[in-house]
Amino acid sequence: MGIRSHTTATKAALALGILLTPPGNLGFTSPAMGQPIALAKKQADALNSYNNALGDFKTILGERRRQINSHQRLPNLPGQALYLARINVMSTYKDLTDALPSRIGRPNKFGIPPAYFDADSEPLVDEYRNLFDVLEAPPANAQDSPAPFKDVVDLGIAIARARGLDASSAEAAGRISLGLFFAETNGHQNVGNGRSNTYKGSFQTGPSEDQNGRRKWQAIRKTIAAFDPELIARDDKEEARAGDLDHRFNHWTAVRDGLMNAHADLFPQIPVIVKTLPNPIDQMKVFELIQIIPSPTRSALKSGSLLDYRISDPRIMGYLRNNSVFAFGQADRARTSASFRDILDAMWLFNQKFEQALSKFQEIKAR
Repeated sequence: MGIRSHTTATKAALALGILLTPPGNLGFTSPAMGQPIALAKKQADALNSYNNALGDFKTILGERRRQINSHQRLPNLPGQALYLARINVMSTYKDLTDALPSRIGRPNKFGIPPAYFDADSEPLVDEYRNLFDVLEAPPANAQDSPAPFKDVVDLGIAIARARGLDASSAEAAGRISLGLFFAETNGHQNVGNGRSNTYKGSFQTGPSEDQNGRRKWQAIRKTIAAFDPELIARDDKEEARAGDLDHRFNHWTAVRDGLMNAHADLFPQIPVIVKTLPNPIDQMKVFELIQIIPSPTRSALKSGSLLDYRISDPRIMGYLRNNSVFAFGQADRARTSASFRDILDAMWLFNQKFEQALSKFQEIKAR
């Protein structure tokens, strides 16, 4: 797989290099000289933790691949151990680069800051994603759309117009909606969820959220029919096609109901959000936070000072960490509070997905 091997000799040489650095550069000195010995031990401990985490990640990747290839029964939530192992690799690597900045290497193809990820480990993450493609494959009866990205944009724009937004703000709603699709599923239709038995489909909703979205959609259908009868005709066809199928596995209805459930009520705030956050990726992050921490995000939007609004509830901080925000390294994980500006900045792992959504949106707009 082209994965760099961390041999015993490499570990020993690296540890020895840490301990034998000349005085004044975190080297080996007598206790009377103060901190260098403690710092060298901290570096060695960080290196051991990272190598252990990397070994664990390789082990669970290999175990899942063998189970899949041999058609063995998988454990409940088979992706959870994979996810936690990947998080631990990045977290311990950040601790290592904090202790030993010289370990910060070259950029990687995933756009992860190099202080959090060793580019030599790219093949491991490729395999991680390949495994999740298998673990989260749509069911056999899922109903795809031939134009999944355009569907998301069209629905976002139509819902925004029904909520009274002008053309420019409605376009922003379509762009934001496409960002949510990429954030939730990497732009794949009708996927399952290797980490949850509840959330499924193109917008990763639970049954109650899907039902709530369907009810809300019914309430605005007539409004949309007045200015976009073609979209409503498409909706009628998709409803008929879905029939008794779980609507989360028809791409059109899954996106429609997902947007209506959690996001449509906040679309009227898009003009203010765009004014406060002119960066389209920041706008997408705000609406993704409606998926992750809905109540605090709504409170922040109502506060009149979105970026300064501060989260201090340990439970909410836990939800953020469970979604790869403040999840990497001891310093981040020790945080007890954060402003919304801090949170948006810490959502860098979403950047690549949102950039893909922006690129796809520009293609759709050009056509």
